[in-house]
Amino acid sequence: MSTSTSVTFGEGVLSRAAALIHTLATVEALLLAAAAPGLAGLLLVGPDPANLPLAALCLLPLGPALSAALYALHHRDRDLTDLHPARTYWRGWRLNALPALKLWTPLLAWLTVLAFTLTHFSATGLPGWWAVLLAAVGAGSLLWGAHALVLTSLFAFRTRDTARLAAYFLFRHGRATLGAASLLVLAAGLTALLTEALPALLAAPLLLSLLHSGRPVIAETQEDFTA
Repeated sequence: MSTSTSVTFGEGVLSRAAALIHTLATVEALLLAAAAPGLAGLLLVGPDPANLPLAALCLLPLGPALSAALYALHHRDRDLTDLHPARTYWRGWRLNALPALKLWTPLLAWLTVLAFTLTHFSATGLPGWWAVLLAAVGAGSLLWGAHALVLTSLFAFRTRDTARLAAYFLFRHGRATLGAASLLVLAAGLTALLTEALPALLAAPLLLSLLHSGRPVIAETQEDFTA
């Protein structure tokens, strides 16, 4: 006796792949649209280190845009017949814009101070090992920011609690932190070797990879820190 398994439309491998591609393309377009005012401003800001504060100001809209994208990718539909990535993205933006800004703004300010100090390091009179230390602090701050962005996008914690959890997971889940570090290195490499526009154009798949590497962080947060 033989049995046969039927697969309904929208549930096959090709359908799931098409759903993922559609979601990534939609989220990418909406992310760029939400961050467009700041990204357009960056085109007008020259490469002079004195313009670093202006560049940071232009990057402010990027925080809520990234948070909404993480929310939409985490809550994406797998069924090709029931896709609403645009609706999910804007729901995430409404929910997370203010919480994301509360974390994104001080992070940008801190990174701006570090970058300004490093670009004017010769004027500080500090020994050379201080530059290495400041660069390491900046890298650690970016990794903390990656965890904080994931947490604030998917959970409704108070800002200080999100900040503490992000610092806790920085060392608690080394593999997740290493995954975030590899994505930051990839984005930096694409910027340095090709064009600074490429990481922006690949933001959606990079964020999906960040969610994938951060699954242990998400799982532990759901299990231990939510009711």
